[in-house]
Amino acid sequence: MDRRYFSRRFILCNSQTSLVSKPLKICVLGGGESGLGAALLAQKLGHEVWLSDRGTLASKYRDALQDAGIKHEEGGHTENEILEADIVIKSPGIPGTVALIQKIKNQGIEVISEIEFAYRHCQGTIIAITGTNGKTTVTSMIHHLLKVAKEEVALVGNIGLSFAAAVAEGPHKYYALEVSSFQLDDIVHFKPHIAILTNITPDHLDRYNYQLEKYAAAKMRIFENQDAEDHFIYNADDELSLQFLAKYPRQSKSWQLSLQDSVSNGAQVNKQNNIEIIINQQIDMDINELALQGKHNTYNSMASGVAGRLLNIRKEAIRESMASFDSIEHRLESVLQIYGIEFINDSKATNVNSTWYALESMQKPTVWIAGGVDKGNDYSQLELLAQEKVKALICLGEDNSKLHAAFDTKIPLVIDAADMDEAVRMAYKMGEKGDAVLLSPACASFDLFENYEDRGRQFKHAVRQL
Repeated sequence: MDRRYFSRRFILCNSQTSLVSKPLKICVLGGGESGLGAALLAQKLGHEVWLSDRGTLASKYRDALQDAGIKHEEGGHTENEILEADIVIKSPGIPGTVALIQKIKNQGIEVISEIEFAYRHCQGTIIAITGTNGKTTVTSMIHHLLKVAKEEVALVGNIGLSFAAAVAEGPHKYYALEVSSFQLDDIVHFKPHIAILTNITPDHLDRYNYQLEKYAAAKMRIFENQDAEDHFIYNADDELSLQFLAKYPRQSKSWQLSLQDSVSNGAQVNKQNNIEIIINQQIDMDINELALQGKHNTYNSMASGVAGRLLNIRKEAIRESMASFDSIEHRLESVLQIYGIEFINDSKATNVNSTWYALESMQKPTVWIAGGVDKGNDYSQLELLAQEKVKALICLGEDNSKLHAAFDTKIPLVIDAADMDEAVRMAYKMGEKGDAVLLSPACASFDLFENYEDRGRQFKHAVRQL
């Protein structure tokens, strides 16, 4: 191996050797969870830190910055200060096309993501999960699996702490890291030991000029720095994943997940409907009890189980974790049953494909609550499921025209609600004993809510007020 390569990798992955002799001036753009984490890590490493947010900082982040003594501003960017930085760490919410970012790059200043910065100072083993749907569940499953195995692990990324904040608080043996396409846009050397791609469906196309190819290219970056000692796990039944994987060569070992076909390395389902984990073309273990049901959760369990075996986690711990894992909040979360009507919170379904899985899993006549900020949605793939399963659709959003156009002739009743309280009251009146009320928006939440968590919690509060 080339000595220069070895030296660079050692510097990037060992925090003891990555401390520079001269402190750098680091500017963090964006003061949310990832921005705060990056600032805290940069400060711990002895750098001069400046955080700038164009908007208003949430009080918890402002207080944390003040408590740490980190210089910051909000309500606008002081460009002269930013352009004096040695490195700019950019929030994933800031597109690389904005004028300020272009100006920074034109000055020759390196612009990286928070996960890239954290990686450069990380000593533990990284299991990184991306994909349009399922990545939060898989990340949580792997975290749970490692906890059951009594391993020291941090839950980081889009769930839990930011990656940088976890690195700053102290070394962990493992990092279960959920990463989005936005975070992968600005990596340089980021290299997880295990990378998982759950699937690819159209999402966030407004960020990628409505080009699926650009969105998929961002996802593919999760394995671009991996080598022959690393592992890549993917869904071999997902046509879009296969289509784009064929265009991006990789050096890591590949592991397939399939419910439809046999695999040589990865996971499959046998005739008894049990998961079989295949390693070196041999059945390594059989899993017959899953806490979470549904086809999408079988894929998620497969990914977690394969990752566990690649980490040499004992089989008993993997089986125990699969049987004991609880559903995550806002993902097909059963809230209450009221007079025989089940209320289900699937607020995390922020795209059409995620809602497809939710509707596909419904076994009761369903009153469906949907709507929000449309990201270029194509609802045609939901039409057959909606005709089969949905008795009424309640549209919750500022502009519901596309939902009406798609479903007015497919669902017996399609009506609008002004807010969550009204939507839940309407659903309750329409429902009958044995029905389900499903919040699965298929849209982003930013028209009426702070985020999908706020939307889900408002739904649960409204249900409990009935």
